[in-house]
Amino acid sequence: MRFIARYAKETSLGFEIVTVYEELIEKENISFENPTIKTLAKKYPAAIWFERKMSDDFGIIIEDAFDKRPLVHQERFPKNIHPLRKDFTDKSIEEAEYVAYRYEVINGDGVFQVAVGPIHAGIIEPGHFQFSQAGEEMLHLEVRHFYKNRGIEKMLEGKTLLEAKPIVERISGNETIAYQICWRDIVLDATKQKLPLAIKKRHALLLELERTIHHLADLGFIPNDAGFGAALAFGSKLAEDARRKMRELTGHRFGFGAIDFTNKFIDTLSFIEWLDTLEHSVEFFEDWIIDIPSLWDRFDTTGVLSLKKAFKYSTVGVIARASGLTQDRRINPFYLQHGFVMASEVSGDVSARFKVRLQELKNSIILMRNFLEEDESSLELGTVNDGEYHSFVESSIGELFMAIDIKDGVIERFYLRDPSFVNWQALHLMMGKDIIADFPLINKSCDLSYAGNDL
Repeated sequence: MRFIARYAKETSLGFEIVTVYEELIEKENISFENPTIKTLAKKYPAAIWFERKMSDDFGIIIEDAFDKRPLVHQERFPKNIHPLRKDFTDKSIEEAEYVAYRYEVINGDGVFQVAVGPIHAGIIEPGHFQFSQAGEEMLHLEVRHFYKNRGIEKMLEGKTLLEAKPIVERISGNETIAYQICWRDIVLDATKQKLPLAIKKRHALLLELERTIHHLADLGFIPNDAGFGAALAFGSKLAEDARRKMRELTGHRFGFGAIDFTNKFIDTLSFIEWLDTLEHSVEFFEDWIIDIPSLWDRFDTTGVLSLKKAFKYSTVGVIARASGLTQDRRINPFYLQHGFVMASEVSGDVSARFKVRLQELKNSIILMRNFLEEDESSLELGTVNDGEYHSFVESSIGELFMAIDIKDGVIERFYLRDPSFVNWQALHLMMGKDIIADFPLINKSCDLSYAGNDL
């Protein structure tokens, strides 16, 4: 049974612990007086971050956990403050005395530590990587993020679904459209309405356009981290063209505000011409890149994640499919009827992740052609009903899970599990047989979100 998420919510009597699996949602109630649960991390290693987050957010005690360190609370965060509890209403907190974070390290003769981050030379958000090294060989890596927690879960409490949307769609720029579609599905469920096919096709087209943008950028950046800068120039040019196409269709380069309940006009002739040009460019890129043996020498057998470990650590998206897992939220009648074919590789290395992206990019072009629809239909939203709602979307990074509880017409609890929250936890598994110079290449082949990971 595949583990997806674990989170807490406060009730009048204590806390409800929600554990989400592939085909099952389990709930457990615990009291304020004894807020204790048993760990799932012995069976599902990825559960440990979820449990550490619950401990920070609510003060819930995790029995038998192999790791009880703070996760989202940094070194000066007060121990007695749990910001997702209902009685926490402060707008600011006073810093506590500094307590050094205890990293997982390997000790021994000739073993030393290398700290990378949290501030980086590239244009990325803060993230820390702590290596235990024996010469150039990576013995162990610990990933530590959560330097820019924005309090989004707390921020959305008390807001209506419509008021929440501008915040939700800006959580992670990598997945703006995916986040909006997750929100859309909850709105439709809460109002008991069905989306007209024409609007559904437009939204699916935008989601594939977002996937296209990010895969184009990655297909340039991955070779760049192996020393082939020409690929970055080529991929960046195509990604910029696609980003401008997103602005043309939605009014914004990232698609903010793109997902609503009106099917707006698309210049289909112009869009098809752009798709044709893109398709020819991708064909050229593939022929070009495949014929560079020195590049594939760097890709092949680097950063391997086995099928067994990919499943055990609950990975999703490109990372999972490159290791042989048959997992994609687009495996459904709607997508299959419009030409979806799941991309898959089995070697689980940088090469496999690169090839999966290339396959998905070519399939996204086919899907976008088939999603073009000129019907200008619209939907009038009804009354939002109280209840517990959740949704899934296959973002460009992987499976996105969102859960929203509505009470008295406003959000009582907002929870989000970005695909990066589980995939970051598997990154260290890819380092065992490689040298530290390969780390940027391996990391980029996964292309995970910092912002979506840290709410």
